[in-house]
Amino acid sequence: MHYQDKIKKKDSSTQEARQGVIDFGAFDDEPQALQEQPTPATHNTGKSPFAGFRYISIGSGSSGNCAYLGNENGGFIVDAGVEVPKVLNALKANGIEQSMIKGIIVTHDHSDHVRYVYTLLRTLKTVRLYCTPRVLNGLLRRHNISRRTKEYHDNIFKEIPFRLAGMSITAFETSHDASDNMGFDIDLNGSHFVVATDMGEINERAQYYMQRANYLVIETDYDTEMLRQNPNYPEYLKARIKGAKGHLDNETSAQFVAQNYHPGLKNVFLCHLSEHNNTPELAVGTMTRALQAKGLSVGNGSNEPSQRTCDIQVYALPRTEPSLFFIL
Repeated sequence: MHYQDKIKKKDSSTQEARQGVIDFGAFDDEPQALQEQPTPATHNTGKSPFAGFRYISIGSGSSGNCAYLGNENGGFIVDAGVEVPKVLNALKANGIEQSMIKGIIVTHDHSDHVRYVYTLLRTLKTVRLYCTPRVLNGLLRRHNISRRTKEYHDNIFKEIPFRLAGMSITAFETSHDASDNMGFDIDLNGSHFVVATDMGEINERAQYYMQRANYLVIETDYDTEMLRQNPNYPEYLKARIKGAKGHLDNETSAQFVAQNYHPGLKNVFLCHLSEHNNTPELAVGTMTRALQAKGLSVGNGSNEPSQRTCDIQVYALPRTEPSLFFIL
């Protein structure tokens, strides 16, 4: 399938998110200063250390997905597919205490995104799970997850913003094969961090939010040629992966980002890389070449002085280990 077939044409009538914001309570906890960040694991874009987002991925891929996004006071977990001790240890190592975690949001109900959600809720005790009713029903129906998860649940709805940890979050429709599927646009003082993972094509609503991003997490699940030549994947599985409700390949994501680049887009995080049908080098290389073809200088997402002046940073999230801790 050609990459253009995976990017749906935008309807000229595309509307902004529906008006109104669900406020799940004021962010009234006592502000907690971040502990000093360990230098080897931290990427600082050069802004004030309290200026914007904090981001770390603890796992990205079919083995388990989990990330933290926040500001100087606290934040929330995105997906809960990684063992709880590993999550909490990675956050603590970067100055994020349990009390700074204000909630959990999930993109869809596949196991690699939700398998530890109840354990995490029980461990954190006071946080809530924010997901659509269909995602909640799907994770309870499809997996061996305690039905008491419902006691921690608050409903959210696509295209209706809600506030959590001092940020406005809007869920939007994505194309995948779970019970319900969504990405998130997180707005912090007008700066947009967009999470767009697990989708077989980029639909109109996903395009709308992804094009706004200052910081974009985008799926690069597979290299087309590696998947084609993989003898261990039956044809029906290859078809599912390549299908409209499957996953995005390196080339589709690279062409989308290059075609929709704007000067406000500073960081692209490549997520959900396949263990068997992709490599970080292939994913980063494909994205880098597409951006360079537009005349852009591309950094590697590190904190090296030579990289800081590049037009855009591209970084592949590790599959099973914590990423750098980014102050954006």
